[in-house]
Amino acid sequence: MQRRIIPGVIDGQQALCTLPPEATAAEAADLMLARRVGAVMVVEHGRLVGIVTERDLVFRLLACSLQPAETKLATLMTPDPETLGPDDTAVAALEKMLAGHYRHLPVLRGDEVCGMVSIRDIYEAVRHMLEEELKSAESLIYGEHYGATG
Repeated sequence: MQRRIIPGVIDGQQALCTLPPEATAAEAADLMLARRVGAVMVVEHGRLVGIVTERDLVFRLLACSLQPAETKLATLMTPDPETLGPDDTAVAALEKMLAGHYRHLPVLRGDEVCGMVSIRDIYEAVRHMLEEELKSAESLIYGEHYGATG
């Protein structure tokens, strides 16, 4: 069975990791560290306008010798990033991530930001899905109690 982004990959109740475009790269790095995440959604007036990832901090900030405390997210962010909807499948998300070389995708319900998925989230969802399919196939081939202990 295909897992949907919400609730199959994320529950939609996660604490959103967002900052306004006027926030600095230093603030984004601090938030990423505190939340142990690799990306921050840039939100203005409740609307997603961009995303800043750890790669952006390396390639667009440090590699360009910009100052983290002075550089605004508006200059670093990827504007209008690709997104997922809550009803998209984990497999569709994986395909989008692979095609675009993304490791993080915001999840929107209409214009409402409701979460972010990472490649790790998708990996776990797909791994569980494959395990379920394997168990189902084994039950079909070998019988319902195949592999049961006890």
